[in-house]
Amino acid sequence: MTDGLLLLSFGGPEGPEDVIPFLENVTRGRGIPRARLDEVAQHYLHFGGVSPINALNRQIIAAVEAELDAAGLDLPVYFGNRNWHPMVEDTVATMTADGVRSALVFPTSAWGGYSGCRQYDEDITRARAAVGAGAPELVKLRQYFDHPLLIESFADAITAAVQQIPADRRAGVRLVFTAHSIPVSADIAAGPPADGGRLYSRQVAEAARLCAAATGFTDYDVVWQSRSGPPQVPWLEPDIVDHLDVLHGKGIDAVVVCPVGFVSDHLEVIWDLDNEASARAAELGMAFARAATPGTDPRFARMIVELIQERLGGGAVRELGEVPGYGCTVDGALCAPGCCAPPSRPARP
Repeated sequence: MTDGLLLLSFGGPEGPEDVIPFLENVTRGRGIPRARLDEVAQHYLHFGGVSPINALNRQIIAAVEAELDAAGLDLPVYFGNRNWHPMVEDTVATMTADGVRSALVFPTSAWGGYSGCRQYDEDITRARAAVGAGAPELVKLRQYFDHPLLIESFADAITAAVQQIPADRRAGVRLVFTAHSIPVSADIAAGPPADGGRLYSRQVAEAARLCAAATGFTDYDVVWQSRSGPPQVPWLEPDIVDHLDVLHGKGIDAVVVCPVGFVSDHLEVIWDLDNEASARAAELGMAFARAATPGTDPRFARMIVELIQERLGGGAVRELGEVPGYGCTVDGALCAPGCCAPPSRPARP
């Protein structure tokens, strides 16, 4: 019997004093120099030291609670993070004290790969171990990168963004999809070994294809953003800002950017796109519009409830894409042992 839902997310600071401790949590065990943390901290301090992610997740939870009520599902919804309060270990302790014995887990990542999928499994294992005996069973819902409601939300956001482009430039507007870059080695390892790897980049490309088709675009680009690793380690490319230079060289004077890899306006979206990419487009004389993320769209909460109903056996599995997804559907394929190995960390001098 399922008697709870845990929304599990990345976390973000909610004040200037939180920024460095938060970044230390994000980078723990990776040997990142303090100077680099101070540099990244400036991105957060530009917005008063507050990431929008926690507030957006609370909005999602409120919408999910309303959808659960409408569907007649009596499931209390809990909120836990990997890197900042409310920490998932504390949340699972609260769930245990509340008498929750079995709960589903919705991760705020739609993707396969280590950071998008397996690391959330590790969060669950760590939290249950921290609580010890009596911790509830926690079952993570499946990847949802090609769910129809997610694609519809992105498609409508793209259409709205096109309308922000001056009318005399819309005919030549270029659609560009972005997602968070990861090390190439981590992408190669993404997915069950028998599936051939590169699950993350294939899923991103498939979601982009579905969104483009839904909005009538036959030609578009998939690029990356927010890389954070040392320069000697190859990451997925090209970067969005570099790509704007390439488009400018081809005579493109208008671009719509869709952050298909993000479910909400994380700090990476508002910094890398709304600030850096937007500023570079202005320098190049390009019209620029950024599509909204789907987290606060009512369809996102409905999608979460559909995934719950699917797992509980009362709903169909709705997928649009041709690239596989994995996770805990009733009849779905689970990730195999060895899937999505953690990326190796280069030795630092």
